[in-house]
Amino acid sequence: MKEPKTDKIALVTGGTRGIGRAISLRLASDGVAKVIVNYVQDDKSAQITAKQLQELGVESMLIKANLVNPQEIQDMFDKIRVECGQLDIFVHSAAMGSFKPLTKIKPNQWDISMNINARSFLCCVQRCIPLMSTGVIVAVSSLGARKAVPNYGAIGPSKAALEAIVRQLAMELVPQKIRINAVSGGFVRTDSLTLFPDYEEIVNTSVRKTPAGRLGQPEDIANAVSLLVDTDASWIYGQTIIADGGLSLL
Repeated sequence: MKEPKTDKIALVTGGTRGIGRAISLRLASDGVAKVIVNYVQDDKSAQITAKQLQELGVESMLIKANLVNPQEIQDMFDKIRVECGQLDIFVHSAAMGSFKPLTKIKPNQWDISMNINARSFLCCVQRCIPLMSTGVIVAVSSLGARKAVPNYGAIGPSKAALEAIVRQLAMELVPQKIRINAVSGGFVRTDSLTLFPDYEEIVNTSVRKTPAGRLGQPEDIANAVSLLVDTDASWIYGQTIIADGGLSLL
């Protein structure tokens, strides 16, 4: 079993599947002492993730909470405060949305995307602050925040809001020695990608247009998060780092 290199405690929202799980496992491999993993409903995936963390020699804690509900966010951080007393790293990977054109998005679908992808991030950060003497925060965004993507009508704008929140918070949190950035990926091979109506076409086009010649993997985003969490990135504030194999260059 791997011995933790630090006594740091990390929280990853949406941390039991896809990109979130890859981030949870990467932080464990990096030597974080404890990874708190938030999820909303998939108990099986949560238990699998907890077992994988245990196999890496890292203590884990699962917290089931729907981040669309501010009270559940508050309850989650109350539990972290009581059981851990501190938080050093917070990664917001939780995301949700309907894969439709913006002209067909219903008001409740717009609200869900904005509330999970942007508002819940802000609520979590507000509750992180009392638990962090110093700390690092990373939000997971996507290229849809800056580019028009078919059937990404509500999710893209919510990710744009997320990146704007990161920039604003980076300035506000400097006096508290809390550093915040974002990671933006291109198309990444996850279950969520298969929800696009034109999934196969997206995959084929993305691979053809990406200079690196392949589709992104969850581990690619996790690697970028790891770079931003490291102390070597201590001069990086309020930035959105793009990890997309060069797709956005074209």
